[in-house]
Amino acid sequence: MFQPLVEPITFEEFIEWKPENGRYELHKGVIVEMQPTGDHELVRAFLIRELNFEIRRFNLAYSIPSQALVKAVDKKSGYIPDVLVLNLTNLANEPLWKKSSTVSQAESILLIVEVVSTNWRDDYFLKFGEYEEMGISEYWIVDYAALGGKRFIGNPKQPTVSVYTLVEGEYQITQFRGNDRIESLTFPELDLTAEQVFQAALGEA
Repeated sequence: MFQPLVEPITFEEFIEWKPENGRYELHKGVIVEMQPTGDHELVRAFLIRELNFEIRRFNLAYSIPSQALVKAVDKKSGYIPDVLVLNLTNLANEPLWKKSSTVSQAESILLIVEVVSTNWRDDYFLKFGEYEEMGISEYWIVDYAALGGKRFIGNPKQPTVSVYTLVEGEYQITQFRGNDRIESLTFPELDLTAEQVFQAALGEA
C-alpha cells in the first residue's frame, strides 16, 4: 500500500516537496506513497458520490476535495483521507488552505472516511489517534474486505463500517454490517446500508 521514500522531514519540508500528482502522506516525519487497489478506489468513489448527493440535496456548505491534506497535531504527520468532508465556512481561518490545500482545525473537518487496505493498522491505530486528538467529530473506517484485526471487526472477521463519534473528547464506536443503515451525525438523512458500500468493491453499486 505504501512505500517509504525519504528520511524524516518536517511538515513544511513535505509541503514544499510534495508533487501535484500522486498521493503522498507524511507519517511521523516519513513520506509514504499511497497506491490503493482498484477495489479500494471503487468503494471510495461510491462513498464520494453518495455523500455529494446529500450535500446537493440539502444545499449544504460542504465540499469533498480530492487531494487536501489534514495536518496532525504533532506537526510531523499529514494525511490525505480517502473521503474528507470540509466545512466551507471555516476555510478562511485555515492558514495553509490557499497555498497548499491543508487543513488543521477540527472546525473545518466534518467527516473523515478511511477505506481499509493492507495497511489497516494505520487506520485503526495511527489515524484513529491523530483524528481523535485533533477533535474531529466523526470518523469512519470502512473495512469492506474484513482486513482489520479481530479485536476491531469481530471473530470471525466480517466486513464492517465502524463509525466513531467524538463524545467529551473521546471516540465512541458504532458498527454497521450487512443491511444495517449507516448512522451519521454529519449526514443524518443518509439512506445507505453497509452492504451497499461493500458491494461497490464488486462494481455492483
